[in-house]
Amino acid sequence: MVIQSILQAVQDSRLSTFIRETGVAFPALESVHVIAITLVLGIIAIVDLRLIGCASHRCSAHRLMQELLPFTWVAFIASVATGLLMFASNATTYAENSLFWWKMTILVFAGINMAIFHLGIYRRIGEWDELLPPPRAARAAGLSSMGLWIVVIVLGRWIGFSS
Repeated sequence: MVIQSILQAVQDSRLSTFIRETGVAFPALESVHVIAITLVLGIIAIVDLRLIGCASHRCSAHRLMQELLPFTWVAFIASVATGLLMFASNATTYAENSLFWWKMTILVFAGINMAIFHLGIYRRIGEWDELLPPPRAARAAGLSSMGLWIVVIVLGRWIGFSS
């Protein structure tokens, strides 16, 4: 009951009401959210394809990550910010949507996959950075990452049709 009252208070806030009741705010947020998550997926796909051994053979995995991942973080932060604002506009409904919770769960798994990669095989990137194909652990991380992010996109799109 406490969570429900917090969600209702968030939904009833002036900002949430503005987002929900104006004809422009929610579509604008949704557009920025979709563009940001598209950038996240696109950049991650480039890195993941390199980890899998399918793309960017002329560029080392480490260099590719150094150059591209900062852009991923900016886009990810934009997608989180816009996602939170969209959630706030109808918090009680989203909180009851199982697809929303599946999306959040898969996002957590994507984060865990990234942490395992960075705490594991990435620590030895100097040993395999130029190898083709990359080690099995790097390929598994790339495949897992790409699959998880595709599921996030599908679930996110599906939420829009189920709320």
